[in-house]
Amino acid sequence: MRIDFVTLFPEMFEPIMGASILGRAREKGLLAWSCVNPRDFSEDKHRKVDDRPFGGGPGMVMLAEPLAQAIDSVRTKNTRVIFLSPQGEPFDDRKACELAKTDHVVFVCGHYEGVDERIMSLFDEELSIGDYVLTGGELAAMVVADAAARKLPGVLKKEDATESESFASGLLDFPQYTRPRVWRGREVPEILFSGDHEKISAWRQDAARAATRRKRPDLLSRA
Repeated sequence: MRIDFVTLFPEMFEPIMGASILGRAREKGLLAWSCVNPRDFSEDKHRKVDDRPFGGGPGMVMLAEPLAQAIDSVRTKNTRVIFLSPQGEPFDDRKACELAKTDHVVFVCGHYEGVDERIMSLFDEELSIGDYVLTGGELAAMVVADAAARKLPGVLKKEDATESESFASGLLDFPQYTRPRVWRGREVPEILFSGDHEKISAWRQDAARAATRRKRPDLLSRA
């Protein structure tokens, strides 16, 4: 999978995208990513990429042309261009699985008061990670990239496979425990020491459903 981030702040990405599991995925050749800065395509001597909105109002709006050229510099016929925006379709596990099957994704990170509306025609879709506003699309782009990249075959170890995670089956994940067996008077459920994998599996399914009912009852109708 290849990812290109169209961003005014490329320095934000290496500390997250280059670390831990994603860093190892890049080392193994499972994931490749880079950043494209719209300022590199600005015709202004100060590398300006924004201007005041027509009609007045606070803030600045990102210019269409530098963004368009940045996208065009990495886009191919198989590229999927995604704009990160609080107005977009809510991002979820289903979408992460879908993106993991895409060879090349370009994430466009907005800033200021938004982008010139006329550039929206260059985007294949618009995604949101929640009903709130960030200072820019960089964090949202990395959230989506991380969720999708970890679905790639070989990125996670077999024992860390995503099939039983929260949302994969429509339910939240079952509770997990590790040593010590008793912590501050709280004991690990006895069933987990039974060695009976069938009973453990049934317990985990029931526990996952109970956790979902308690924390996210809205998910039960989809499970």
